[in-house]
Amino acid sequence: MWCYRGGSISTEPRINDRIRVPEVRLVGPSGEQVGIVPLAKALELAQEYDLDLVEVAASARPPVCKLMDYGKFKYESAMKAREARKNQAHTVIKEMKLRPKIDPHDYDTKKGHVVRFLKQGDKVKITIMFRGREQSRPELGYRLLQRLATDVEDLGFIESNPKQDGRNMIMVLGPHKKKTEAMAEAREAQAARKAEAKANPGRSQNAADDDIVEGEAVEGEAVEGETTEAESAEAPAEASAEA
Repeated sequence: MWCYRGGSISTEPRINDRIRVPEVRLVGPSGEQVGIVPLAKALELAQEYDLDLVEVAASARPPVCKLMDYGKFKYESAMKAREARKNQAHTVIKEMKLRPKIDPHDYDTKKGHVVRFLKQGDKVKITIMFRGREQSRPELGYRLLQRLATDVEDLGFIESNPKQDGRNMIMVLGPHKKKTEAMAEAREAQAARKAEAKANPGRSQNAADDDIVEGEAVEGEAVEGETTEAESAEAPAEASAEA
């Protein structure tokens, strides 16, 4: 009785003396078709060219083998796989929370975050939080979501229409720009900044100082649904007013 005892199954092709067939369909080093030849002849040609005999289509009858530098082939394949992983884009959904009666300044700040997320190629989940008697006025949240969608329509579109979810109203915005395109543009911009800094070394320190100041400003902002200090202070006052 046949019994599988576990262990990993190799996915690498058979090469040289690991090939166990009487004859193969041989492909030359430049891709030319040599034809069906005995395995011994194919191995002899591989030694003559100082290359490897690699089985590239084991299921064919007879199997297809190619003369190549297998070490170089593995290296190039690994580099291609690495580059593909580097350019791979993951779908990210950011979240931004707003109140129906949001202050104009807070609205502009949070709209700026939504704009930044959409420019990065990310989706944005917009949540309107209703409290107390605000729950009886869902139209306030709907109008706010429609206003925000209109303000950012150049960068994104409504992927999921506003819908009530308990005490919240939710809408999802999708970016017009794909994540891969945003990543490519970011890399190009970074390369351009490096080239400019190299060409103008005197301005590189000033640019670095500007980046530090800008970074400090960004760190102070509330992003991805964080509650600002103003909103935290606002909640008890509203609760007492509603009572």
